[in-house]
Amino acid sequence: MNNEINKRNVRRFRRKLRIRKSVRGTAERPRLSVLKTNLHISAQIIDDEAGITLASAGTMTKDFRNQKLGRKSKESARQVGVKLAELAKAKNIQCVVFDRGHHKYHGVLAELANGARESGLQF
Repeated sequence: MNNEINKRNVRRFRRKLRIRKSVRGTAERPRLSVLKTNLHISAQIIDDEAGITLASAGTMTKDFRNQKLGRKSKESARQVGVKLAELAKAKNIQCVVFDRGHHKYHGVLAELANGARESGLQF
């Protein structure tokens, strides 16, 4: 059983590295990184050159904690994308590079991306 879990984690790590080698965030075009757990979803806009987080939003923040959208769902992912786009606009960021990590681009991740795009973030 432990061997299967190790193999799965190694495959995820390699998939993440394959994606990350072509996705780099710069000052002009930072990286939008998505973290997905069993219960929550969060996203950050990161400048990899300076090594700082420019904006972040997630279902664990105060804005979503007391709402019905406090858990991972398509509706809450769309709202996280909208909130992140608003924070990015406040910091004068229009274009980002989308980093999905080792996750497939469907379901909750696609909804987060669509919410950010509809709010004016370009990627």
